[in-house]
Formats: sequence, C-alpha cells, structure tokens
Amino acid sequence: MKLKHFLLIGILTLGSFVNAQEVKKNAIEVTGVAEMEIEPDEIIFSIGIKADNKNELADNEKKLFETLKNAGVKNEDIKFKSMYQNIYSKTAKFSKNYQFKASTKSNISKIFEDLNQKWVSSLNIAEVKNTKIADFRKTVKINALKAAKEKADYLLESMGKKTGNALEIVEIEDYTSDMVLPVAYKGRMSNVQLEMADAPVDYSFDNIENIKLKYSIKTRYEIL
Repeated sequence: MKLKHFLLIGILTLGSFVNAQEVKKNAIEVTGVAEMEIEPDEIIFSIGIKADNKNELADNEKKLFETLKNAGVKNEDIKFKSMYQNIYSKTAKFSKNYQFKASTKSNISKIFEDLNQKWVSSLNIAEVKNTKIADFRKTVKINALKAAKEKADYLLESMGKKTGNALEIVEIEDYTSDMVLPVAYKGRMSNVQLEMADAPVDYSFDNIENIKLKYSIKTRYEIL
C-alpha cells in the first residue's frame, strides 16, 4: 500500500507540473524587417569559343587566356566547363566553354571590347557576388532582430507595459532574401550577349546594380 500511495503522489505531482508548464504567459508577437544594399565586387562570366578544328581551337584558347590576362583576370580564376564536337556541322565543329571571375581590379569594358571576336561564340554574365556577403547577411539579420525588439518596446510602452524575455525567435524565409541575381546593367538586359558589345555602354562596376539583402525576424516577448 505504501508503494502504491507513493506512486500515486508522484503521478499527481507530475501532472501538476505539466499543467503548470502549459500555462501560457502574456506575450506580444512582432516582426522586424531589415534591408541592405551591397556593392558587388566580383562577377562570374560564362564564355564560349569555337573553331573548325582542334588546332584552331587550341590557338583560340591561347588568345582567350592572353586577352583575359591583359584585362587583369588571373589564370586561376579561369575554369574549364565543357567541350563539344559537332560532327555534322560544316563550320565551327569544335567548341569549349569556360567560366572566369573578374574583380574590381579587372577592366570589364576592355574584356567586352577585346572579346568581340569571331572565334567567341557567346559571352554571358552568370552571377554577381560580394566576397563578404556572409558578414553582411549576419548584420542584416541582427538589425531585423533589433527592429523587432524596438517595435515590441514602443508598443508595450504605449500600454504602460514593458518587454520581458524573448520567448521565441523565428527567421522568416523570404524568397527575395540575399538572392544574388545575374548582373543588371542600368537600362539593359541582365544577361549581356556578345552581339551587344558594339552598342555604347559602360560595363564598369560603377554601372552595376547593387545586391539587395532583406531579412525578416518574428519574435515573441514576455509582457511585464
């Protein structure tokens, strides 16, 4: 009997503890939003070269590397992507595709000008980056959390209340958040084809749209 009595007391005590945990505290739920624009400092290009035979393709490949070197692109920033042979084509039977990275030290306008050659089949801008994007993401998220706390403070102050401990912090996924899209030159297409190189346009980094970061943080604070 003593053992049953002990177990009964234990069950009742545990039940009381669970009920106490289920009691919801008075809380306020707010969402903070923060945005930031960042200047890009790196562009990833995709380029295709073509030739009628393997020897010509090798020569064009050397021309490509020399042209990029003269524009300030390092060899280690040029990556081979694919090679293709079209046995049914009467001309340009061989082609190679590369990606190369250009920084603010590279002469973008010179790259477009010098690569406007017959042996270049395509030149596209694949991606725009900032090398310190991870640090900027953290900053925007922190600012969003600060904005949520500030909102909770002034809303509760208007009611004569105060903000207590944070009960919940949730990062809201936003499809526009930290999305680094292909570069969009002002007033032009985002993917710049080589055929457009004859048109007068400034291809420098100063004429590239900024990368836009946006984060939302939902929080719940205890009301004191």
